[in-house]
Amino acid sequence: MSDTGWTPTRVETLTSLWRDGLSASQVAKALGGVTRNAVIGKVHRLGLSGRAAGGVVRRPATPRPPRPSPIRVARSPSPRLARPVVAIVEAPEGPGLVSRLEHVGAHCCRWPIGDPKSDSFTFCGRPAGDGPYCGGHDRAAHQPRPLKPLTADPLVRRVLAGLAA
Repeated sequence: MSDTGWTPTRVETLTSLWRDGLSASQVAKALGGVTRNAVIGKVHRLGLSGRAAGGVVRRPATPRPPRPSPIRVARSPSPRLARPVVAIVEAPEGPGLVSRLEHVGAHCCRWPIGDPKSDSFTFCGRPAGDGPYCGGHDRAAHQPRPLKPLTADPLVRRVLAGLAA
């Protein structure tokens, strides 16, 4: 807060300026040494905030033409994207080929098989694709997302609604 503070004379001046319809910025300039926010806070604490709106002259709203009602289209089965044909590679079954992670090569599958606490724990060890797993284990690790129907896109919906009109 400023050094001047809210003396009784400053509060009276604030009250009279506020009731005269001056804005908080104008009152702050007239008082000097206080900010617009300080004036707003003091007005609120004094309970003076209930006054008629002043300063801004509002023009009457220009009438707007009514909006056309949206065209309702009977829903047909939603068009879907064609799913790409992917060769399904099953994950290999049985024990892994490598018993310790240190022995897994750079281009070998690192899929863990079994309980890590047991002696029979192994890693797949088969040739890996682009990632750390072979084709079957990569498919098991990365489930593809379902494709969204085309009508989920708002732009496509608007175009389809326009075509139906």
